[in-house]
Amino acid sequence: MKKIYLNPSDMPTQWYNILADLPQLAPPISPATGKPATPEEMLAIFPGPILEQEMSAQRHIDIPEEVLDILTIWRPSPVVRAERLEKALGTKCRIYYKYEGGSPAGSHKTNTAVPQAYYNKISGINKLTTETGAGQWGSALSYATSIFEMSLRVYMVKVSYFQKPYRKSFMNMFGAEVIPSPSNLTNAGRAELERDPQSHGSLGLAISEAVEEAASNSDTNYALGSVLNHVIIHQSLIGLEAKKQMEIGGDYPDMVFASCGGGSNFGGIAAPFVKDKMDGKKVECVAMEPISCPTLTKGEYTFDYGDVGKMTPIMQMYTLGHDFMPPAIHAGGLRYHGDSPIVSAMYKQGLIDARSIGQLDVFKYGTLFAKTEGIIPAPESSHAIAGAAKEALACDERGESKSLLFCLSGHGHFDMASYDAYYEGKLEDYSYPEEEIEKSLRSLPKVDLD
Repeated sequence: MKKIYLNPSDMPTQWYNILADLPQLAPPISPATGKPATPEEMLAIFPGPILEQEMSAQRHIDIPEEVLDILTIWRPSPVVRAERLEKALGTKCRIYYKYEGGSPAGSHKTNTAVPQAYYNKISGINKLTTETGAGQWGSALSYATSIFEMSLRVYMVKVSYFQKPYRKSFMNMFGAEVIPSPSNLTNAGRAELERDPQSHGSLGLAISEAVEEAASNSDTNYALGSVLNHVIIHQSLIGLEAKKQMEIGGDYPDMVFASCGGGSNFGGIAAPFVKDKMDGKKVECVAMEPISCPTLTKGEYTFDYGDVGKMTPIMQMYTLGHDFMPPAIHAGGLRYHGDSPIVSAMYKQGLIDARSIGQLDVFKYGTLFAKTEGIIPAPESSHAIAGAAKEALACDERGESKSLLFCLSGHGHFDMASYDAYYEGKLEDYSYPEEEIEKSLRSLPKVDLD
């Protein structure tokens, strides 16, 4: 096994903002007025420094020293040549992974949780609300808010709340209150429970609950772990480090894979390589999503709400419709109806590719990775493993040899119930029906920017 490390002194001190290099994105639209959202509206739930980054076209943004000091607890993270996986596959391809599971919360989510908590704290906010699907974002933000002595309420998608009880324990340990969503605490939650008392919930609904609470309390802000521009900016550390490490290792990836739900993990590793592609490098970045929630591969590029309750700004993105209620798959962090405006724009412009995959292949290759590389991957991360492994096998069939890099976005130590279900034969592939997607897309908002 070949690990490529960077010294802490070589860690990037600036985030990369791909908005400086993409054609201007459509502005977020106010759900109340139907016009571009004003700073005053956004300040109801976000602090000023976060809004500045959200709207920034500055290519490089300095990372505050206080944030760097915390990030260096686990960063830079290693790039590893997966030689044992290569051998098990019998491939001639070179496979590398960027391992983000060494953070205190066990995933890449901590890369943005720390700066978000910091910017809220220096803006005088001591209470945050958020949502979480698989629990990785909630875990990361609970860690970050504990560092800055802030309180946190997490609305956790109900199916994941019961599938992954130790994620709740983790968040509780760091002082967060965890509520299964839909709940009786908000109008959005009560409305869903009235519609379906047995609702599994969704990320879109949990977002509605968290935003509703933050918007209703002047001392409380909302923090989002994916989708928005500032999150992709914070996660660019993954790709920036990986580029340096591949150079040190004397290689450059032909293809980069990452799982994609809202887009933070994929956008984080892909954005610096997409910039290379814009500059003439031959590299293909592939977003891997579940066939049960195929946002990029079957969604529509249009304007939509980021949540079920229609409280968030309306964004231009690939979407399955804000009413989309995904099935209870075990990769809970990927059960989101829309994709980041940045990732969506890159896909629309042909700068990236997207593929969907069933959870049987996801767990098959996730298990193989654990046995060969010694790390149990999160089900979300296993989408990237499966993408790289299947590409390697396809290359062998074509007589090709490529350099493949994927982001191992987090470990799966809290996901053993999902692996049990796989070994017991209780998992099945579920391809979301086209007619249900079409039904959900009928309720898209009407937006006129003229």
